[in-house]
Amino acid sequence: MDVLIVVSQPRSARVLVPLGAACTRRDIRWTCFFTNDGVTCLNDPIVQKVVSGAERAVACEASWSEYAGNMVCPVELGSQTNHSALAAQAARIVGL
Repeated sequence: MDVLIVVSQPRSARVLVPLGAACTRRDIRWTCFFTNDGVTCLNDPIVQKVVSGAERAVACEASWSEYAGNMVCPVELGSQTNHSALAAQAARIVGL
């Protein structure tokens, strides 16, 4: 995979949306990992649409549980272990 985008803050959505869209347009293989209160970005339908272009999108299950409670997560739930695996596969990591 070319790029792993790590989303760890709610305000990251304003960068994630154009960055993810650009990656998809340029056929760049990218994945996304949501953690901390950055998981709240997933409540935005625009973020959900952009992330659908990712090769894989994972939200930290503990963070999702803390910030979204019983809501259904629109992406795969995982753990920091998933984050580590994605980081190992990425040529570049962008932290937001």
